[in-house]
Amino acid sequence: MSVTPQTFDALLVVSFGGPEGPDDVVPFLRNVTKGRNIPDERLAVVGEHYSHFGGVSPINAQNRELIAAIDAALQARGTPLPIYFGNRNWDPYLADAFAQMRDDGITSALAFVTSAFSSHSGCRQYQDDMERARQQVGEGAPPAVKIRPYFNHPGFVSTMARNVEEALASLGEQRPGARVAYTAHSIPLSMAERCDYEEQLREVARLIDAELSAPHDSELVFQSRSGPPQVRWLEPDICDHIDTLAGESADAVVVAPIGFISDHMEVLWDLDTEALAKANEHGITMVRAKTAGTDPTFVAGIIDLITEHTEAAEPKVVGTLAARPSPCAVGCCPYEPRRPPS
Repeated sequence: MSVTPQTFDALLVVSFGGPEGPDDVVPFLRNVTKGRNIPDERLAVVGEHYSHFGGVSPINAQNRELIAAIDAALQARGTPLPIYFGNRNWDPYLADAFAQMRDDGITSALAFVTSAFSSHSGCRQYQDDMERARQQVGEGAPPAVKIRPYFNHPGFVSTMARNVEEALASLGEQRPGARVAYTAHSIPLSMAERCDYEEQLREVARLIDAELSAPHDSELVFQSRSGPPQVRWLEPDICDHIDTLAGESADAVVVAPIGFISDHMEVLWDLDTEALAKANEHGITMVRAKTAGTDPTFVAGIIDLITEHTEAAEPKVVGTLAARPSPCAVGCCPYEPRRPPS
């Protein structure tokens, strides 16, 4: 697949957003759950996770660090682009980013979304959010083309393989029998059935396994599910999986969050807090592999993704799955929530 070269005068980094202080937590969660009629009392219970971190999600700060790293890499290769930042659920909002681009005279933007995989919530919804924000801003808001899902770009896969290798090495004498649990955000089965999310995750896990210096038993597991318990989501859950490992007398596990590119709340709470507590309960040594973050190899991969559009560079992929088209096919990754049985 080759991409016809296009001219873009800005890069837009698009992400989920997160609260940056205690007073932001419930309003942020209202944004996330908009339309679901969840009372503030319930949101406050969910928001208690943030209180362990001063009411601050690290995601915005981590995205700003990534933006700085991308900017430095573009400057170093002599192809600078102004970079804008917009979130789905918190300040800086996407509509504000589009308004700023309009005011700055930007006529076309390339969008990098901080989700590496295809799904409704990780890809299609971001595209819909961008178009909705653009329409909200109105005349003069530039169009934005989303960079393809990059789960199988070698910059992402190699970075995560190195991080898993480092985590395994840190186990010392426990390494030979250690297990690897690759984790990603769970999604409803009704969503998973209409996209390639699970297939892509299994491919990344397979590719990382192949790069490790020694073989290890591994499993793809999921985390961070929400919603009514009657609605089926992708399983097994990471904590249930740790229970299973205990039953198999495993004494060490490396947890590798391949579904995330930075150490935001789903990593800090669901893995570094809840999963770690579960492992400690069973006497299992748990080491969590780093996310891709601002690793130079990963950042170089993002530059590759940009040049697929700006220079018609051939897409770089590893594994058996082809590069996804960019922009995505019209109507890809649809989702109609199923009503839970009464």
